[in-house]
Amino acid sequence: MSSPDTGAPYDPHAEVHLGVFQVGVGSLIWDHPDAAPHTAIDTFTGVARLLERGLFDAFFLGEGLRVRENRGRAYELDVAGRPDAITQLAALAAVTERIGLVATQNTTYNFPADLARRLASLDLLSDGRAGWNIVTTDNAWTGANFRHGGWLEHERRYERATEFVEAAKALWGSWEPDAVAESGDAKSWARPGSIREIERDTDLVRLRATATVPASRQGRPVLFQAGDSAGGRELAAAHADVVFSANTAFDKAVAYAADLRARLARHGRSPDSLRILPGASVVLGDTRAEAEEKARWIHHQQVSPARAIAFFEQYWGTDLSAYDPHGPLPGIDPSEDELDPSRGTLMPELRTGKLARIAGWRERSEREGLSMVDLARLVTTRHDPFVGTPGEVADRWGEYVRTRAVDGFNLLPDLLPASLEEVVDRLVPELQERGLYRTAYEGTTLREHLALPPGA
Repeated sequence: MSSPDTGAPYDPHAEVHLGVFQVGVGSLIWDHPDAAPHTAIDTFTGVARLLERGLFDAFFLGEGLRVRENRGRAYELDVAGRPDAITQLAALAAVTERIGLVATQNTTYNFPADLARRLASLDLLSDGRAGWNIVTTDNAWTGANFRHGGWLEHERRYERATEFVEAAKALWGSWEPDAVAESGDAKSWARPGSIREIERDTDLVRLRATATVPASRQGRPVLFQAGDSAGGRELAAAHADVVFSANTAFDKAVAYAADLRARLARHGRSPDSLRILPGASVVLGDTRAEAEEKARWIHHQQVSPARAIAFFEQYWGTDLSAYDPHGPLPGIDPSEDELDPSRGTLMPELRTGKLARIAGWRERSEREGLSMVDLARLVTTRHDPFVGTPGEVADRWGEYVRTRAVDGFNLLPDLLPASLEEVVDRLVPELQERGLYRTAYEGTTLREHLALPPGA
């Protein structure tokens, strides 16, 4: 097998690293008779234990500081029940032994000393299994929950994130390894001078703090970075241990890996100091045809008639509930205003040029005879799923990881727990048979699962 130029050599012994990214919006089908209750603790403990049985590296929780909106009202087709990630993962730490526990936390609307303390506490209490998925936001929609509101300019999100992460890492490294007394005979609990105070004073990060807990067995929480912009890639190259990207198509994955590893080199880091785990969904069947039919069904569930109406309401800027989703696009003119960037419902590149986009949709729907729901299913963004038999998907993943296009995947489950049960019970054995997946945990910390060097 030839190896594409990914910035790392072909590795015939590479194994697939797996995580699960559980969110309350987007891909998850909650409105199905077989779906587990999304806010029940039994659902989360059941998923975590299932993944541990499947020898997964980590369980990720998405963060929602505010429920999404549609035209100024709560978007009722999303799951709104999203507990605080660190609180929830602390509960899961008590009922699991090995799986990593990764909390998505925002650098724009948190304080560095406080968040560093809470993440370090999770890491210590889980015995070295914690991770932090670093995200940013610039929208006033989220900022309305906080005193500062939408205070941060878009261009400065990653500038603050970089300073935030540097402050957190300084706090995590501020205890000397032998700071804590080993016996009750010592004159003091902590050796004098062994805990340093950390100070930062810029216009974006200002603190004077002392860490309240020592490091865990893995040193510090594993740092994940979610973002594909130039600023996000630079933050990842400078500080992240794992990147959670959207590049699942093979050619895009190769290009992304090459770019990121070139950035790593500029920061004096080796290719193996960072793991690339793009988000991916998996649809399995006994045959390729069966899997493809199931994938169509899943997409239709995710873009239901009601969700299609809500999607086009964002563009028309008005209530479209009286229109038939199985009929043509509305004949009325949309509002002149561009989509509101504070609402947090669309990628930034989709928030301008809406009138031209609508004109293109009209032409296409008339030419192809598409209904509103047909068109929504064609134009809404989705991750390209891996579709096929368990053996076919295992073979494809082997090509991805051994050419080092990726190091594994963060799975986006469609239906809980069924879609994850299929992966654990059907896909994992195929990976193991090919030597692409561990047959037992070889360590106990998240850093060990990911085969990462010690964190700096």
